[in-house]
Amino acid sequence: MFPSAPESTALAQIHDQAKREAMRLRRDALDDFWRGTDAIWQRSQDLAQRSADRLKARLARHNHFSTSSTKKA
Repeated sequence: MFPSAPESTALAQIHDQAKREAMRLRRDALDDFWRGTDAIWQRSQDLAQRSADRLKARLARHNHFSTSSTKKA
């Protein structure tokens, strides 16, 4: 009814190997997740910086034109 000693030793080794593989896969999955999260965060930061730069340029241009037109009047 119970497995013999060599069979249970082999089964324990397979079980330990499966645990190690599961831990490695989990670690790899977490690394992939955070790498992807970091890429998304960096992309959003880049887009926000670009938007801020464009807004700054538009405000400077608007300010330049509004001060030019008030001087002429």
